[in-house]
Amino acid sequence: MKVNVEIDCTPIEARQFMGLPDVAPMQAAVMDRLQQQMISNIDKVSPEALIQSWFTFDPKIAERFQDMFVTMAGLGGIGKKDKK
Repeated sequence: MKVNVEIDCTPIEARQFMGLPDVAPMQAAVMDRLQQQMISNIDKVSPEALIQSWFTFDPKIAERFQDMFVTMAGLGGIGKKDKK
């Protein structure tokens, strides 16, 4: 013997029928808090803030970045040969 029972209800109705608590207000509060934290941390990961933190770490970092880009572009070897 096979018995099929179909129940047509919304998730809220099912939750209430089973006696489970309504967690929607808690989820909304958590999402609001998460959004506030994300917005406050956006300034920390902006390109300006990242570059400023890199340059305050080492005073000669600007020269090192320039040398790195010149070397990556293949122009570093040409300048050294001309100097000799």
